[in-house]
Amino acid sequence: MKLVLLGAPGAGKGTQAEIISRRLDIPTISTGNILRAAIKNGTPVGLQAKAYMEAGALVPDEVIIGILKERLAEKDCAKGFILDGVPRTIPQAEAIEAGGIGIDCALSIEVDDGVIVERMSGRRTCPDCGASFHIVSNPPKTEGVCDSCGAALTIRKDDAPETVRQRLETYHRETEPLKAFYAARGKLKTVDNQPTIEATTAEIVKALGL
Repeated sequence: MKLVLLGAPGAGKGTQAEIISRRLDIPTISTGNILRAAIKNGTPVGLQAKAYMEAGALVPDEVIIGILKERLAEKDCAKGFILDGVPRTIPQAEAIEAGGIGIDCALSIEVDDGVIVERMSGRRTCPDCGASFHIVSNPPKTEGVCDSCGAALTIRKDDAPETVRQRLETYHRETEPLKAFYAARGKLKTVDNQPTIEATTAEIVKALGL
């Protein structure tokens, strides 16, 4: 199973990717992780990416695709993989196709913008130990205090409502068109977000025929 996960920021792609990854015994490939690994390992494309990042520039698509191809050539991808965070744009999806990377299915998790703003603005993170909570679905035992280490919880800048709305605008403009791209190739499946993580997983399992 070679899978692309689509959905707005906060749609739960990372959580569902972990669950599908365990179920199918295939790795989740996240752009951020493979970029960091390629830079740390000093691969040729990793060094290219590092030069762009140190100059404060965006890493170009061809470098991202180069790093992706390096990662997909590793043994653990032989049975398949899940792409989370790439492609983000139509040119990236076209470059993946042109690079000979086959995709079986693009799965889009559909969540209303209002639900995402509410969900992400309710997140609280511990700056000391990294534990994360949610004021509705996973509240700390004591309001505003980390269960694990007792530090004061904070709202990440990324989770502030105005930042979330900006990220959603970028998603609708740049990434959502990928649904039409994969639908035209007969590879798009959509799943409506459910009230619980388990229920969403059940819908995904059904959609993928697992």
